[in-house]
Amino acid sequence: MTQRWTVGEPGPPAAVDGTMLSPRGERTRHKILEAAEEVFAEFGWQEASIVKITERAGVAQGSFYRYFISKQAVFDELVADLNRRVRRAMSEGAATGRTAAEAERLGFEAFFRFTADHPALYRVVRQAEFASPKAFRRHYDRIARGYITTLQSAMDAGEMIEADPEVLAYALMGIGELIGLRWILWEGSDGVPSDKVDDMMAFIIRGLGLEP
Repeated sequence: MTQRWTVGEPGPPAAVDGTMLSPRGERTRHKILEAAEEVFAEFGWQEASIVKITERAGVAQGSFYRYFISKQAVFDELVADLNRRVRRAMSEGAATGRTAAEAERLGFEAFFRFTADHPALYRVVRQAEFASPKAFRRHYDRIARGYITTLQSAMDAGEMIEADPEVLAYALMGIGELIGLRWILWEGSDGVPSDKVDDMMAFIIRGLGLEP
């Protein structure tokens, strides 16, 4: 099974009682999270229920409580899980770029692919603003943290303008989120048209003072 946690964050998931999970237990927990992703995206926080999640996962309702103590707990873990996966996708995409500008584009394209495959990312995170404000804030803080480090490194290398990296990180995150919302979520498409990405990147390259 693909590793679903990140270095520097909490380690492999455990049962509610703190015991480490067997491979079978990890698979069951994974199934519950996948079902929760679908159910929260489809029904929203208010209408989603443990019964709907376990039915969608094909597991007994009693099994749910071995892995999560409540609907709130599985929702918070889902936000964290989506966050880990989208950050990993973006990081892996950007890592293949040969220049700062290319890395930016590849990172955005990876985000757009992930969004197309997991539209629940938008729906769940937006629900978190009201259902779990701490998880909502943590989602953006974690993305920004890595982005700030990357931007600072590019500044130190003389590859872009000098500016507050946190301001730039949140500005770039906002661009990516709204472009994805407009051309993926609202259109129901499998990606952002390449000409739109070209225009977006032209704006970012000029704004950051990157070499094209």
